[in-house]
Amino acid sequence: MQQRNKTAFLFASALALGLAGAAGSAYAMDSSQYTKEAKVTLDEARAIALKALPGATITDQELEKEKGGSGLRYSFDLKVGQTEHEVGVDAQTGAVLENSVEGANAD
Repeated sequence: MQQRNKTAFLFASALALGLAGAAGSAYAMDSSQYTKEAKVTLDEARAIALKALPGATITDQELEKEKGGSGLRYSFDLKVGQTEHEVGVDAQTGAVLENSVEGANAD
């Protein structure tokens, strides 16, 4: 009986790892698909975001589908001092779609 439990545990563990890997692969595929649709490169979008918030440091970034502008945007989390900001850059035009303070330091 103990061998059966061990086998079931190993099977469940392998299944969970496989599902986690498949989910990660699907996310990466979506991101690369979005990259192909973007007319503005990640480096160009980063420069635009940093110009919108001089002195900031980018702490996170993603390319996502979201309402507003062309529907495809780079979203950057930036930090200035202790304040977190979000800057959204349209991936088709380079226009700044959002520049807001996040979290507890928001208005």
